[in-house]
Amino acid sequence: MRKPIIAGNWKMNKTAAEAEKLINELKPLVAKSKPEVVICVPYTDLWIAKNAIAGSKIKLGAENVAWADSGAFTGEISAAMLKEIGVEYVIIGHSERRQYFGETDKTVNMRLVQALKNDLKPIVCVGETLEEREKNKTKKVLKKQILEGFDGITDFTNIVIAYEPVWAIGTGKTATAEDANKTIGYIRSLIKKTFGAEVAKNLRIQYGGSMKPGNAKELMAMRNIDGGLIGGAALKAEDFAGIVNYKG
Repeated sequence: MRKPIIAGNWKMNKTAAEAEKLINELKPLVAKSKPEVVICVPYTDLWIAKNAIAGSKIKLGAENVAWADSGAFTGEISAAMLKEIGVEYVIIGHSERRQYFGETDKTVNMRLVQALKNDLKPIVCVGETLEEREKNKTKKVLKKQILEGFDGITDFTNIVIAYEPVWAIGTGKTATAEDANKTIGYIRSLIKKTFGAEVAKNLRIQYGGSMKPGNAKELMAMRNIDGGLIGGAALKAEDFAGIVNYKG
């Protein structure tokens, strides 16, 4: 049985003081949560978030990780730096990294390899744009992202995939629960064909397209959906807790 995982992606939001306040509001609201709860916060919030979540069920994640151990990579943060703080999860290949900062399937693979080498648990994002969806290229795009992004990977034990239809991020648009389940089902079938039935059976795949308290129950009831990668709703304690505590 795959354990559901709800992860908040704060993106470029919340100062350290604001982060501490939000976490303190969130902790009692998710104290009895059934899903695994993760918050992925900006680098400058990691230390204070680590201290703020102490003693709670919340786990700590970062929003990216460098593909190198160290060196002349201005602005990047290494896996060792994240591990020292106490980071457990790391988002890799988010659509905004692909859109604005030149992330490719190759660099996703490089970051993934580095994360696994350092015992970080990657949340690897895949998904199609509105243009790709309208041209019926969803499967083609996902296949390329998965085959290239996971090239050479043999151990999926600590990997989570987040299917995030780019057209549904921050737009208020949401794929129907059936559509999301169908697409995630395709991802699972592709994983099965490429990496084996056991991997596909145990791999947790989240939905990352505008999941909210109002639609979380319906989405989470779908057979192939194992959680959510939450953007805007993760910035308000009650909203995020409403998703975490969906009535399954």
